[in-house]
Amino acid sequence: MTETLLYEGKAKKVFTTDEANVLLHRYKNDATAFNAKKRGSWEGKGRTNATMSAAMFAYLEENGVPTHFVEQVDETSIKTKKLTMLPVEVVVRNVAAGSISRLLGFEEGHRFKAPIVELCYKDDDLDDPLLNWYHFRELGVADEDLEFCEELGLKVNEILAPFFDERGILLVDFKIEAGRDEAGNLMLADEISPDTCRFWDKETNEKLDKDRFRRDMGGVEEAYAEMLRRVTEISGHGLQASGKDPKADA
Repeated sequence: MTETLLYEGKAKKVFTTDEANVLLHRYKNDATAFNAKKRGSWEGKGRTNATMSAAMFAYLEENGVPTHFVEQVDETSIKTKKLTMLPVEVVVRNVAAGSISRLLGFEEGHRFKAPIVELCYKDDDLDDPLLNWYHFRELGVADEDLEFCEELGLKVNEILAPFFDERGILLVDFKIEAGRDEAGNLMLADEISPDTCRFWDKETNEKLDKDRFRRDMGGVEEAYAEMLRRVTEISGHGLQASGKDPKADA
């Protein structure tokens, strides 16, 4: 397979492939926080994020959510459909943590009456600000795209919150993105991993996500490994979800 680097982000590299409308995402062990103001890395991060994303995309597809996922090709790489991305980050919150605690004054751990959906403008230079529909309209984002984003966020939450609950994990919040394929179909994109979700152990409230890196709590590598274990060993999803042995191409 011929690969040409298309884009290198904070946590992965994206390559074109021999297939015109298929991309390869290779996840790195690098980590950033606060829009890359803080940097670090740890062993196994790329494997966790690629494998968890593959497993979650496959599970969501099984439950009626269209995604950009094609297959996992090795431990740190997945293939996806090539999309034109919306400039929107969709954040769904079940429990107060991070910026919403500062925004609304809730103590961390406060459980919301119902999931809260936030739409943020994807622009690192502006620190991805939280906007309303009026702002997005001014930026040229169509109402039907915003409606899709909100419905997508709630649907993903409806499916994944019980999935993680069964594995002893509280899905505190998560960030996803959406894009449109060449036929104009909107679908879920980005990733679903400890980089983009807050996961707490249901019994102890131990953090099993990137907050351990953000807050210098230690144990980051172990937390990511534990999330991967709970998804793959407990559920049977994960590497098997791609339909091929990821070591076959090694």
